[in-house]
Amino acid sequence: MTSADPIPSSVATNTGNNEADALAAFTPWLSQFLDYLKFERAYSKQTLSTYQQQLDSVARQLAASHSHWRELTQQHLQQHLLSCRASLKPRSLALRAAALRSFYRYLQQQKLIEQNPALYLKVPKFDKPLPKNLDVDQMHKLLDLPKEDELACRDQAILELFYSSGLRLEELVSANIGDITWSEKIIRVRGKGNKERVLPIGRLAVTALQRWLQIRPDFIGTEPEALFLSRQKLRISARHVRNRVKLWAKRQGMDQNVHPHMLRHSFASHLLESSGDLRAVQELLGHANLSTTQVYTHLDFQHLAKVYDAAHPRAKK
Repeated sequence: MTSADPIPSSVATNTGNNEADALAAFTPWLSQFLDYLKFERAYSKQTLSTYQQQLDSVARQLAASHSHWRELTQQHLQQHLLSCRASLKPRSLALRAAALRSFYRYLQQQKLIEQNPALYLKVPKFDKPLPKNLDVDQMHKLLDLPKEDELACRDQAILELFYSSGLRLEELVSANIGDITWSEKIIRVRGKGNKERVLPIGRLAVTALQRWLQIRPDFIGTEPEALFLSRQKLRISARHVRNRVKLWAKRQGMDQNVHPHMLRHSFASHLLESSGDLRAVQELLGHANLSTTQVYTHLDFQHLAKVYDAAHPRAKK
């Protein structure tokens, strides 16, 4: 479909049509956009699902009164967001506005529209919660796993690699044996947008991984290249890893709700505390924008503030 494609008269006069007919002109462009995100931008399944849910909701609500995506103006979209304020939280409204901006930006790139009506949409401000992390002592407690069985050995390698290299969950479960260069103690990972980056592996993580490799042959099945495998001889799943991290946190007597991303946050926070090098942390985390990494400076400040309150003569109560 191009910008010259006429709008079918049956769609343009959809007042008496059912919902499926009303959505007919909205669906093709949305499908093209999702294919673009999937095949060209390599977005994750979760992100694709989120974008589809948000844009589907917009289409269902606006198709009854408008015949096409390109008919919608900034005023139409802003009014839609206002009508959703009773049912959606500020964070969800911001997500919907972001999905609309991205979608209309794609339509601009494809020469299907001239202006992006979603560019200046306004949504209520909301406080972004700081990412939760474990302190150094808590990390040591979590990583001190008993050497009781093969699964504990595997899980030790998983936890050490998370904390050593700051991997995302999807990066860890998709890692292969061949991604590690043992002589240089590095691992290549494919992050968001299928972008590759090279990460160092710490000494203790290398030791834990090599211990896992000694028993890994017993787990090999249909995916022999996978770095981490399950008892079912399959590549370990993200859900399985989440459950194992939660299990070990409970077994180690930790009362926090520990999850894989918390280990990534801890990696970033502890590295920034020690080095103060925000750019280096940005590269290691694979953040496209420095602003994404800057949230960890707030965590670092919280740490410094605690030290100040405890040590400064004029701060003590």
